[in-house]
Amino acid sequence: MSATKPAGRYRWTILSLVFFATTINYLDRQVISLLKDDYLEPLFNWTESDYANIVIVFQLTYALGMIGVGRVIDKIGTKLGYAFSLIVWSVAAVGHALATSTIGFMVARGFLGVSESGNFPAAIKTVAEWFPKKERAFATGLFNSGSNIGAIIAPLTVPLIAVYMGWQWAFIITGAIGFIWLIFWFKIYETPSKHKKLSREEYDYIHSDAEEASQEAGPENKMNWMKLLTFRQTWAFVVGKFLTDPIWWFYLFWLPSFLNKQYGMTKTDYALPIAIVYTMTTFGSIFGGWLSGYFINKGWEVYKARRTAMLFFALLVLPVVFAQALGQHSYWYAVLIIGLAASAHQAWSANIFTTTSDMFPKKAVASVTGIGGMAGALGGILIAKAAGVLLDHYKALGAIETGYYIMFLICGSAYLTAWIIFNLLAPKMKRVEI
Repeated sequence: MSATKPAGRYRWTILSLVFFATTINYLDRQVISLLKDDYLEPLFNWTESDYANIVIVFQLTYALGMIGVGRVIDKIGTKLGYAFSLIVWSVAAVGHALATSTIGFMVARGFLGVSESGNFPAAIKTVAEWFPKKERAFATGLFNSGSNIGAIIAPLTVPLIAVYMGWQWAFIITGAIGFIWLIFWFKIYETPSKHKKLSREEYDYIHSDAEEASQEAGPENKMNWMKLLTFRQTWAFVVGKFLTDPIWWFYLFWLPSFLNKQYGMTKTDYALPIAIVYTMTTFGSIFGGWLSGYFINKGWEVYKARRTAMLFFALLVLPVVFAQALGQHSYWYAVLIIGLAASAHQAWSANIFTTTSDMFPKKAVASVTGIGGMAGALGGILIAKAAGVLLDHYKALGAIETGYYIMFLICGSAYLTAWIIFNLLAPKMKRVEI
């Protein structure tokens, strides 16, 4: 069969649904960081450690959700698994408006964390089901850019809603958007083998990877974590996520506060800089996915293409160490360098996510993604606690910028460390047979 000119493009319609779900996912989780300084911190007398603890509750429940969510999605299928996850997280997002204490926010963040954990296992499984290998990183980069769009929309809308309608309505309106998505999901989505609008030519193109076709045709063995944890490939993905996911969490939850504490910006001042950072990450996510696909189309082995792209983006993160030094001349230097590092993270993420479907059969992809997601969330807990302790310590000394400098050192070194370990554990990303 020819795999060069697919007759249809329906797979991109499916990808658009995943893109919008990811956009909603990040919109809902970022609202609290935008309301922290001007509304929630003075209203509930939060310290930096209080806020860190609220962030940790989200990350802990996100990690706990990852323990089983990938396996559940592999078992019940992407359609029902994705829908159930989004229903619960939308209700939880709206539920923040009912919080009347710090504990109340912890409860709401807990429900949000455990339910939002379903997004990426379901999304990566959808890409594995609907795209051949050479397009998966690009497809992942595209849907993952939805996280950046959510992060752009949030600072441009949430403060305005809070000003004109109250902070509670910021949670209610953003949380309710997920229910609109569900209508399109149930109407449009189905697996390729069951979809009536998918042409035979496009179906053959999607399933054009010969080594996958032979494995997927085998019996549906039960996925189990203990078995998956015996593979070095699993640990390569787990370590990569554990070391690099926390950096994205740090940018997501502390960037508004950094701009406020370092440069005295208010919510209206930092809306544009944050939007610019996440606009940069949108391009980074898409370019990151495109780059390894470009190498594959040039005839490179898949492992070499992914490894080279990931090294390139790990190196692009390094300048974030100098963000504050250059920011002394103009805060825009700091914004742009953080934007470069964040966009390099998303480019890295597009590639490391795709390694799960490179190394594992489709029936195990959501499970492996869940394991790695749990590791990333646990790393996020550690960095949130470290950030809270460091920033409170140096804030008390009147030198909070030193705390941020240490955090940027951690951010700058994480990716090269992860790249080295990943390639020691899975140098050629050999495909696992289950």
